[in-house]
Amino acid sequence: MPDPVIPYKIYLQENEMPTAWYNLRADMKNKPAPLLDPETKQPMTKEALSAVFCEELVRQELDEDTAYYPIPQEICDFYKMYRPSPLVRAYCLEKKLGTPAKIYYKFEGNNTSGSHKLNSAIAQAYYAKQQGLVGVTTETGAGQWGTALSMACSYFELDCKVYMVKCSYEQKPHRREVMRTYGASVTPSPSTETEVGRRILEMHPGTTGSLGCAISEAVETASKHEGYRYVLGSVLNQVMLHQSVIGLEAKAAMDKYGIKPDVIIGCAGGGSNLGGLIAPFMGEKLRGEADYQFIAVEPASCPSLTRGVYAYDFCDTGMICPLAKMYTLGSNYIPSPSHAGGLRFHGMNSTLSQLYEDGLMEARSVVQTDVFAAAEEFARVEGILPAPESAHAIKVALDEAKKCIETGEEKTILFGLTGTGYFDMVSYEKFHNGVMSDYIPTDDELLEARDTLPKV
Repeated sequence: MPDPVIPYKIYLQENEMPTAWYNLRADMKNKPAPLLDPETKQPMTKEALSAVFCEELVRQELDEDTAYYPIPQEICDFYKMYRPSPLVRAYCLEKKLGTPAKIYYKFEGNNTSGSHKLNSAIAQAYYAKQQGLVGVTTETGAGQWGTALSMACSYFELDCKVYMVKCSYEQKPHRREVMRTYGASVTPSPSTETEVGRRILEMHPGTTGSLGCAISEAVETASKHEGYRYVLGSVLNQVMLHQSVIGLEAKAAMDKYGIKPDVIIGCAGGGSNLGGLIAPFMGEKLRGEADYQFIAVEPASCPSLTRGVYAYDFCDTGMICPLAKMYTLGSNYIPSPSHAGGLRFHGMNSTLSQLYEDGLMEARSVVQTDVFAAAEEFARVEGILPAPESAHAIKVALDEAKKCIETGEEKTILFGLTGTGYFDMVSYEKFHNGVMSDYIPTDDELLEARDTLPKV
């Protein structure tokens, strides 16, 4: 492995596309807590995790010391189809707002999946193929991860089984059909196909599902089919590692033109895009080389950072996955059927949770009508229709830019535009028709869900 002290710039090609992923954990003094076996409460071993995940991905998941992982050439070649992704200065938005702030966004929607998810999907499919597997199983919320993985599996001729959160399956039929176009099978979750799905339906009749439910079904299916492994589109540290290409490219482009962001903003569900965007900047902060303000933006209907607890919890509703120490609402929490399906997860990546616990970043929650209003304001000026997930970051970016009007500060704002919203027109229609509601869980609801936390 490369010397971890070599600066990230060594791993950039002339076109500013990274040739190595950056592992943020290598620069953390307070490392994230280890995954635990739900039965023994002891740290998960490589052997135990390899029964569920691909072997190389397990190695990446457990590695807290190697700062850089060279990206295999076959993955680099695939990345060249849509990377480097654009870093755009929002001149028109700045003018429209009348703000002295400079606003930049890193746009990850320039591929058929319509989001950043392909960055990790192609890597995970590659390692599955290298291991000689037949196929993989996964979950998807809004459908971006399922779409990306179906594309990656098609490229490597792997079977792909997707469990899609039921409310998104019904809200986004066209996203489902893109997955099927690439050869994936798509099942609404919770389903009657699995033991855990049937159990969840019995406990929560008529439920619209959650990412935690879908994860349980995908893990069970992988464990019962020889030659299959489970792959995940967010939450895990290996995924955040692959998504570091977002931040590495953004930082390389900004460094090239002598630009330093003051505020870096990302939407937060499981944490992959946020972690990928902030990785090299946070690395500088951890090493004492520079300082930045980091803001995670989550839906008020699923506020794991702003209203959750920092504790060990299951990553899935069926309680069959390893325990992760994270900010969580409780694995039994079923979020309302909001239109930002990719953010409907009860917990947060363990690395980001540790950084938040250490006070190195902040979090804000926003209601979905405000999110769609911000999305519309952005689309009318910048010409890109954002995904509802991305619009959470847009909302807070607009808030920060408007503050600069009042204070006169010339802050530089960078946010992640994780994908496009062209498959989310049912959501936009509800917003325009005035039938979109804002759901904020009560303290009693959150307390009830937290009662299921394991005793660790």
